[in-house]
Amino acid sequence: MAIATRLTERLRIKHPIMLAPMDLVADGRLAATVSRAGGFGIIGGGYGDEAWLKRELDAAGDARIGVGFITWSMARQPRVLDLVLERKPAAVMLSFGALAPHAARIKKSGALLICQVQTLAHAREAVANDADVIVAHGAEGGGHGIARGTFALVPAVVDTAPGIPVAASGGVADGRGLAAALMLGADGVLVGTRFYASIEAAGFQSAKERIVKADGDSTVRGILFDIARRNVWPAPFGGRVLRNAFSERWRGREAELMQHPEEAERYAKARETGDYDTAAVIAGEVVDLIGDIPPAAEIVERITREAETLIGGASNRYRASK
Repeated sequence: MAIATRLTERLRIKHPIMLAPMDLVADGRLAATVSRAGGFGIIGGGYGDEAWLKRELDAAGDARIGVGFITWSMARQPRVLDLVLERKPAAVMLSFGALAPHAARIKKSGALLICQVQTLAHAREAVANDADVIVAHGAEGGGHGIARGTFALVPAVVDTAPGIPVAASGGVADGRGLAAALMLGADGVLVGTRFYASIEAAGFQSAKERIVKADGDSTVRGILFDIARRNVWPAPFGGRVLRNAFSERWRGREAELMQHPEEAERYAKARETGDYDTAAVIAGEVVDLIGDIPPAAEIVERITREAETLIGGASNRYRASK
């Protein structure tokens, strides 16, 4: 039983699973692995490091991949979008910022436009800018978001954008998440934290091990870590990360933290050395469902197989009840 949806058709992929463009974690190797496994890999363009982007686009080779940007940051250095479009990616994903200054140029280049949204206002903006795919991102997810949960947001976005494939994001790590997303009217899923805990994901092994050991109750949302790295996001976005010694020391004292520049220096060093008692591991509540660090291709296969089994079983139960 294959799961064919508008998303698989639009992206020309086998499985309705997309890799979240996690900053620095979703590199060329991971994106290419997910795409070659039948999903759709998206390199995390993040804040727009040109040298890093060039290197990771090269690393992806001939794999059919996309590139994702933090839109408000990319707008400050438009050259990085030019750089990416010159490489002819299959898609560009925009998140957290105005679409209009960039959408037409992306589509004119021949790339598909993927828009991540956190509210219905965002979804309407994506429709107005002719998005090819919309990602409905719930607050359960790791990294930055707003407040709405995935379970209610996804069907609302589906209803708001009836002609556009929608992927659910936030709280998806296994086949149950994909099957549930399809039942909510979505056409697939975008997965972050589960792929972070994979062999191919960039980053320190110790960060991946913390994801495996954590549970959803040990995550926290806020701007604490943005303050620590002197990169505060525009309102209303806040980030979800795993709690650690740094967060427990400074949580509720954000204004005071701003007055301690030495903490920013300590935090930067911790990120470089993999000291996750200080630096943040960006991960979502879905860590409850993650118990190992397998190859990324195995994750794609697992999610697909589990969802196929669940969907088939649900169909059989429905027929039996009739």
